[in-house]
Amino acid sequence: MKGLVFTEFMEMVEQKFSANMVDDIIDASELSSGGAYTAVGTYPHSEMVSLVQNLSSRTGIAIPLLIKTFGQYLFSRFVSLYPVFFENTPDAFDFLESIENHVHTEVRKLYPDAELPTFETFREGERSLVMIYRSQHPFASLAEGLIEGCLEHYRIKAQVEVIDRSDGRGTQVEFHITRIDV
Repeated sequence: MKGLVFTEFMEMVEQKFSANMVDDIIDASELSSGGAYTAVGTYPHSEMVSLVQNLSSRTGIAIPLLIKTFGQYLFSRFVSLYPVFFENTPDAFDFLESIENHVHTEVRKLYPDAELPTFETFREGERSLVMIYRSQHPFASLAEGLIEGCLEHYRIKAQVEVIDRSDGRGTQVEFHITRIDV
């Protein structure tokens, strides 16, 4: 897992909780990295799992909600860090459809060792988009948060239905996104 995800997670924890909480979850986790992350480094996904578990135990917030909240936060950071990805995509559905063949292609150029999920998308009319998420890591809640962050960025009101096709493991999930007319 790329270090950028870890550094942004730590930033979110500090903003939403405190710098002490960051120290507490690092101290409570058994991390081969020691909790010293750089944006360009690569770290085991198990470290993120441990950090989130320890944050959950200290805050009482369920793990899926923490991961989803992080996804929403992370999307806003991607908008700030990588504005070029959003320049030619005027709509949330257009952006979500571009993730696999445009965004992930560019990420792989920068980070050839990145372990990215895959997304298959198809539209069901003008108001509905289906995204199928597949990953070897159980971060469908992160993808859900990123989707919700995207919808918020583009100011789209939508309902997101989540259908887990991996028996609760969060490794293969369908997101059915339906625009709600305002």
